[in-house]
Amino acid sequence: MPDIIIEAFRKAFELILSGDPEIYATVNRSLYVSGLGTLLACLWSIPIAIFLGLYSFKGKWIIKGVFNALIGVPTVALGLLLYLLLSKSGEFGFLGLLYTVNGIAVGEALLLTPIIVSFSSSALAAADFQLRDLAKTLGASSLWTNLTILRETVWSVILAVTAAFNRGFGELGIAMIVGGNIFQETRVLTTSIAVETNLGQFENAMAYALILMAIVITLTLFVNLVEKIKRDEIPEKHSLREWVLVMWR
Repeated sequence: MPDIIIEAFRKAFELILSGDPEIYATVNRSLYVSGLGTLLACLWSIPIAIFLGLYSFKGKWIIKGVFNALIGVPTVALGLLLYLLLSKSGEFGFLGLLYTVNGIAVGEALLLTPIIVSFSSSALAAADFQLRDLAKTLGASSLWTNLTILRETVWSVILAVTAAFNRGFGELGIAMIVGGNIFQETRVLTTSIAVETNLGQFENAMAYALILMAIVITLTLFVNLVEKIKRDEIPEKHSLREWVLVMWR
């Protein structure tokens, strides 16, 4: 096993440095699908999260419970449902999204919606109520009060969106069923891992997995770093040692 892991690291660096256009095309395809899916999910998820987080109404707990439960929906089940809807005989077959990257993106948008809604609405609901009272005391309207709370919890929302992107980036079921895993068309990193594993090319599969994990970890660390900078946790004049100490916290 250690030999396979070491070989996987070596193979990953070889794949990255080889300049193989198919490797970079697969990575770009994965980024496009997950990025578009996350963007689409944000279009309706954030307004829903604001409504659930900042307003009270009857049955609110039921709606939040449904979104929380949908976080654990199996991707293969969602992929199967989308396949039936997007096939030629399905209700949305006329859209021509089956076996396309845009079809995968739509599927991922549906998958990521409960993640963004649940995490963002919980962050908004947990916002300091003193802030709401202070804003109202100063004569702020309900709109401005809600915007103030949203601004104070913006990084929690950004982290929710980042978590959703990472979830979509590492998703397999929808990419395989809706995308069809077509070479040079809809094949992404996760489906490439599945193909290489089935072929017994474990070094290649591990290499693709390492590339996927490296992108996810890099993005998450970058978002956390920007958050620290925005919160002035890193001084303007700093040494390398101070950077390391801040990032280690």
